[in-house]
Amino acid sequence: MKKVIETVYSPCCGKVENIFDSQGSYVYEWEKLMVVHTTDNKKVEIETGVSGHVVSIEVTKNQNVSNETVLIQLQDDLIVTGSD
Repeated sequence: MKKVIETVYSPCCGKVENIFDSQGSYVYEWEKLMVVHTTDNKKVEIETGVSGHVVSIEVTKNQNVSNETVLIQLQDDLIVTGSD
């Protein structure tokens, strides 16, 4: 089976407030992966539209991120759930 790696990027500037998974964890489609506290004092929940295993977490708690910072890489399990 072909491996598909999905990269999750930060949609905003801010600081990583919480990370809910670890490397090797299985995540479900639209599951909350982490929370970024933005520079304008909002909390943005980071999710992804795929399910699969966490290959790597590229940031740490309290790390500053900017737009397009790589947050997490997932190996897509290629299972269509129809939850859209």
